[in-house]
Amino acid sequence: MRLALAEARKAADRGEVPVGAVLVEGQQLLARGHNRPLAAADPTAHAEIVVLRRAARKAGNYRLPGSTLYVTVEPCPMCLGAIIQARVKKLVYATEDPKAGAVVSRLKFNLAAANHRPEIRAGVCREEASRLLKDFFKEKRLEKNKRGRAVAKLEGFK
Repeated sequence: MRLALAEARKAADRGEVPVGAVLVEGQQLLARGHNRPLAAADPTAHAEIVVLRRAARKAGNYRLPGSTLYVTVEPCPMCLGAIIQARVKKLVYATEDPKAGAVVSRLKFNLAAANHRPEIRAGVCREEASRLLKDFFKEKRLEKNKRGRAVAKLEGFK
């Protein structure tokens, strides 16, 4: 999870929502990545998708059985669907996503009906991942407020 958190910090440094992921099999790192929707101009460039694509290309197979995906935030429905399609053996995530989480949060996916059910473990490094997200969005709100005040001042000179 520490590697996934480092990836999340890279995303934040680039202005992306700080989500990071790594995929391993045993002790072997298959792929690592972070959110890139802004940089890639791609709504599917979530950390999980980036990592699954990289690992699948490297393996020459879209199925990644025996792998464990570590991600800093509970996956959304799109990412959880990709995890299921890739046959990831185990999903480990740090913190819940109350707005778009598909495992236990808002958009809870019915895993019992899925053709593959990864083992799931939640809460690994929860506080650190949660703090990273909260700090990122706090900073974004401050930037937005500063821009708003600057525009208001400029409009006062009209």
